[in-house]
Amino acid sequence: MKNVREIMTTDLSVCQSNSTLYDAASLMRENNVGAIPICDENGQLMGMVTDRDLTVRGYANHNPDTTSVDQVMSDHLYHVTPESGLEEASQIMAEHQIRRLPVVENGKLIGIVSLGDLSLDEKSDHAAGVALNDISERPEVH
Repeated sequence: MKNVREIMTTDLSVCQSNSTLYDAASLMRENNVGAIPICDENGQLMGMVTDRDLTVRGYANHNPDTTSVDQVMSDHLYHVTPESGLEEASQIMAEHQIRRLPVVENGKLIGIVSLGDLSLDEKSDHAAGVALNDISERPEVH
């Protein structure tokens, strides 16, 4: 079975915690991505900011030119190692309803695996479909 290293994206743009909301949004636009990892100066993963974070928690409440991403980033992250199996990655994504999963080795961010990465691999396409279905389900309201 394939592991995450074989399909992950390694060409990443990252922000540091003191980068502004505008900086993160600009990187997203330039790279046509919906999420930017936040790392310290040593490459250790500190958080993730998504286009939704910028919109809902950022622009709606803050000034995008002066507010740092650490005020709106998600800092409770799930991640995998490069040797993790694709099935494990898709299960984590489904269970926690996330579309992008950081890949960390020796404490440092080295890649991201996304639902798109999983769906491009024919052996993991089914796992990606199951994960997407679980991610897209709306929780029941009681």
